[in-house]
Amino acid sequence: MSGYRLSSGGIVNRSRAITFTFDGREMKGFEGDTLASALIANDQLLVGRSFKYHRPRGIVTAGSAEPNALVTIGSGARTEPNTRATVAELYHGLTAASQNRWPSLTYDIGSVNSLLSPFLGAGFYYKTFMWPKSFWEKVYEPIIRRAAGLGKAVMEADPDRYEKAWAHCDLLVIGAGPTGLVAALAAARAGLRVILADEGFRMGGSLLSENVSVGGQAAGDYAQSVVEELKSFANVTLMARTTVFGWYDDNVFGAVEKVQKHVAQPSAELPVERVWRIVAQQAILASGSEERPLVFGGNDRPGVMTSGAVRSYLNRYGVAVGQQVAIFTNGGAGYRTARDLMAAGIGVPVIVDGRSDATDEAPEGVRVVRGGGIVGTRGRLRIGGVIVDRFGHQEEIACDALAMSGGYSPVIHLACQRGAKPVWSDERQAFLAPDVGGRFAVAGSAAGLSSLSECLKDGAAKAHAAIAALGRLVGDVSVPEVEGEYDAAFAPLWYVPGAKDKAFVDFQNDVHVKDLSLAQREAMGHVEHTKRYTTGGMATDQGKLGNVATIGIMAGMRGVSPAEIGTTTFRPFYTPVSFGALTGTSRAEHSRPTRQSPLAGWARRNGAVLVEAGPWMRSSYFSREGEKTWRDTVNREVLNVRQNAGLCDVSTLGKIEVFGADAAEFLNRLYSNAFLKLPVGKARYGLMLREDGMVFDDGTTSRLSDDHYLVTTTTAFAGEVLAHMEFSAQALWPDLDVRFVSVSDQWAQMSLVGPKARLILEQIVEDDVSNEAFPFLAAREVMLRGGLKARLFRISFSGELAYEIAVPAGYGEAVADAIMEAGKAHGICAYGLEALNVMRIEKGHVTHAELDGRTTPDDVGLGKMFSSQKPDFIGKRMSSRFGLTAADRAQMVGLRPVEADKEIRAGAHLLKEGAKPSMANDQGHVSSVCFSPVLGSYIALAFLKSGRERIGEKIVVWDGLHHSEVLAEVVSPVFVDPDNKKLHL
Repeated sequence: MSGYRLSSGGIVNRSRAITFTFDGREMKGFEGDTLASALIANDQLLVGRSFKYHRPRGIVTAGSAEPNALVTIGSGARTEPNTRATVAELYHGLTAASQNRWPSLTYDIGSVNSLLSPFLGAGFYYKTFMWPKSFWEKVYEPIIRRAAGLGKAVMEADPDRYEKAWAHCDLLVIGAGPTGLVAALAAARAGLRVILADEGFRMGGSLLSENVSVGGQAAGDYAQSVVEELKSFANVTLMARTTVFGWYDDNVFGAVEKVQKHVAQPSAELPVERVWRIVAQQAILASGSEERPLVFGGNDRPGVMTSGAVRSYLNRYGVAVGQQVAIFTNGGAGYRTARDLMAAGIGVPVIVDGRSDATDEAPEGVRVVRGGGIVGTRGRLRIGGVIVDRFGHQEEIACDALAMSGGYSPVIHLACQRGAKPVWSDERQAFLAPDVGGRFAVAGSAAGLSSLSECLKDGAAKAHAAIAALGRLVGDVSVPEVEGEYDAAFAPLWYVPGAKDKAFVDFQNDVHVKDLSLAQREAMGHVEHTKRYTTGGMATDQGKLGNVATIGIMAGMRGVSPAEIGTTTFRPFYTPVSFGALTGTSRAEHSRPTRQSPLAGWARRNGAVLVEAGPWMRSSYFSREGEKTWRDTVNREVLNVRQNAGLCDVSTLGKIEVFGADAAEFLNRLYSNAFLKLPVGKARYGLMLREDGMVFDDGTTSRLSDDHYLVTTTTAFAGEVLAHMEFSAQALWPDLDVRFVSVSDQWAQMSLVGPKARLILEQIVEDDVSNEAFPFLAAREVMLRGGLKARLFRISFSGELAYEIAVPAGYGEAVADAIMEAGKAHGICAYGLEALNVMRIEKGHVTHAELDGRTTPDDVGLGKMFSSQKPDFIGKRMSSRFGLTAADRAQMVGLRPVEADKEIRAGAHLLKEGAKPSMANDQGHVSSVCFSPVLGSYIALAFLKSGRERIGEKIVVWDGLHHSEVLAEVVSPVFVDPDNKKLHL
């Protein structure tokens, strides 16, 4: 036996036994255990297999920095992989399974990778998977995909609820260890609104794991007394099981609360997790520090743990990690662990101290090897002994566990998430938090302090500073005396050379010292390059445990200070946050707001079938009795519009109003065609390009007055265009006097189309709308009968005589009803997206099916809208690249099947007659297709190499998905009214 439960001790509730399973084996634990402590109590030191080499791995820590003990918890739809056993609260009925092994944890076929380790060094994937090229899809990619990841996600729908919430406070204290408790208490007594957040299910931090006296009480009892006092304050919110994962602008913090992760059957009335956005006037980071592992040969064997973890399992959970626990240390922490172990009746065969001049006193009877080091371990699935080296002399000492202490690294991630870099301290031999301003202070061991008494005093001092900064009176909070604390000083010891086995710096990703050396030799010596080349500090670990050792070893290899190496970039999230928590209530139909047009009620009353189109619900078509299929309806709508008139809801178009003395110049720089001389009262079609010369979006711009324009965008790109304009105004041309605002939701807009459109419009509008008074592309304000002001635009997407009428959103349905009533005598009908799409294809008009991010203005036949006379506009310079002006570029053409009854499908490829389907023979693709009731056949818009030169040619439309080949004729993309006579009726 190695790990076991002590007969007494700890602060678990021994009267509440808990049954759980691990890999199908039933085990016992107590209320207050973590899964890790319960596993150790059941002598389950082996908990997983490493990612690359599949080496046996055991528990290393007792907190959120745990790299090895990642398990899958739960079953069915509530299965949650990659859960750290060290922070998973034990509950009755918990089921856990180890990961990354097959067929079992003890006998894992993947361990053969250890034999292949000479070929699997750092960067092996960059070198191995390059040749032969043909192996990638059939060999390499399938193997990589099967090997990727640790746990496996389930495909069942998550049955649980998640929430998001806001909280506001005067002071946020992050971490409920000794520093955080004292800080929160001082602020609470001063009357501040305090939030105290801690990731543990019991507040107290290291006080729960240490045998010291604080204020005359046992450390754990003192912590509980502070917590009870804090509970008595109405101005204090205690948030246990809550991890603060991010620090954002304006002192807003992101936190995730595990509301029901500690129960077998969550209540449907509560979420299982809740994401908090906490707005704090002041904040104190009291996150403590992580004890560093030591780097030596075989340091990853199950049973090798940090000395602090050994003390936590012993003092907090009443669990011994072994019966004979060796200790390897470079400071006083190892001696403290030895004293606690001996007091509990557990043997300590040796303390190996890397310092030759250490003066710490070991417990009576414990052998101390000063100036020595451990260079190897023995054992298969758990440690059975250590190899101690002192001045070249080696001996093996039997043990069944090893506690290692390599010093402490302050947990400062949150303070560095907004760009400030950690600062190396030679005195502390650690990276400390930078100065991030007065509203966010770092306290206690997170600030590099090493003794408990210093941490308590610093917590009170930082709280007093926050109280004073908020203009409150600082109360008298006495800091209790500490008895029995130890000297936590340590000397740097980054690596013990001489190992025959691998010496790991990143347990989770199997990164060892030789990998770091290889990265330096292969020009990957920058800390960010080394991270990616070796995978050290990646995945769920993000370097919390091993990064400082990695930096120290790299510094040693190059003969510089760790300050010169620096750290990798700190980003949210500190620990993994589930997608469910981030999503909150935005799931299924609640994943985003259902956006309805101001004319939605009118559409339903007229029989519309609604369809989700981008962010909107839009009218697809308006079915009538007797129509058997949707195509029957669409054909009727198209023919009716072309013969009589139709009304279509176009309210969902993006609408942006632009103001300012430089509005014309601003638009002139945004669009590829000219806008400086656009007259007031006129509209113009325009193309926006990206920086690379590709079409970004299209739409119309109407000049309503000298310094007032209305820009319309496509429905799908309304947000993107607004963001593009904001960036251009703020970053590119901040000197221009221009302002703009989205008014997409403020206006109901409808398109009245067809040869009888003017006859109907004249019954609605008081102004003269004759062809002479209101010609094509006119745009101005008009008065509707009844006294309502509206905006009227004579623009057309169908090729017919057409007007767009815009009225305030609240009047939309009434105006649409009035138009339909006025149009009854002229055969008006309502039509939807499908008919609109048919008519725009018949007319050769483009949408984002053609403007797909790969097309230039010339590709879509709009090369004349590219103004070479303009001094500059976005996309002009890159548009002259050879690749964008090559003669064989794909150009938009029309296609008509030679046999009228043949169907063409969008996405099909184009081939020359007789050519075999292949990438080499590919001539282009079909972008849009419809059945044209006007022409009585399918028609398509397509992109064909040198297409405009090939009008009249026969081309094969090849659809491999539907196993069809259709012979089609290449024609002009304008199928209906090529001379545009209808536009000017």
